[in-house]
Amino acid sequence: MCLPDWVPAVGIHKKNFLVRKGQQAFTEGTPVTGIYFVYSGILKIHKKWGAQKELIIRFAKKGDIAGHLGLGRKTQYPVSATALEDTMVCYLSMDFFETTLRVNTDLTYTLMRFLADELQESHRGMRNLAHMSVRARVAQALLSLQDQFGRRDDGSIGITVSRQDLASFAGTTYETLFKILNELTVGGSVRLDGKNIFLLAEEKLGAIIQQDSQ
Repeated sequence: MCLPDWVPAVGIHKKNFLVRKGQQAFTEGTPVTGIYFVYSGILKIHKKWGAQKELIIRFAKKGDIAGHLGLGRKTQYPVSATALEDTMVCYLSMDFFETTLRVNTDLTYTLMRFLADELQESHRGMRNLAHMSVRARVAQALLSLQDQFGRRDDGSIGITVSRQDLASFAGTTYETLFKILNELTVGGSVRLDGKNIFLLAEEKLGAIIQQDSQ
């Protein structure tokens, strides 16, 4: 996507660094400085939701970008990015990245398509928060994680996520999530093994979501 003649310029301007587990690559409300490309590991992209809560917007894995919302008119990041595990990122200053977009039309077009998809997903998430039951949102969160991260060899969802983060991703509280996971376990849809989650009956989870959309 990047013009061959522009690659050396990227090599000069990029900065690769490690974001340790639990550390933030950037923080909501701080001045926008640049954009991040995930080489390895996972970042959770989240924002404040009430006084003591957070809402996880999405998870960024290898090949994904973060900080791109800083391309807007506001000069502060509207979200935070925190490493769920040790995560290697490539950083480009926003000034250089904007110059890169002006020079590389294919990259600009690809980013536009990505932003359009993310906007649609954001609208879908807001609709789900407003209209779906908590049970359906938990089912949707589980299926979304498996769709994005796949399954490990043992069949579990290919991401290790705390119950609190799962609750924040589903837009609910830890206590409510705990109750619903127990119900799904008893119903044979889910199996829990520590932090590992196994989806045993995806069709049942899909049916829960479908009931809310009728």
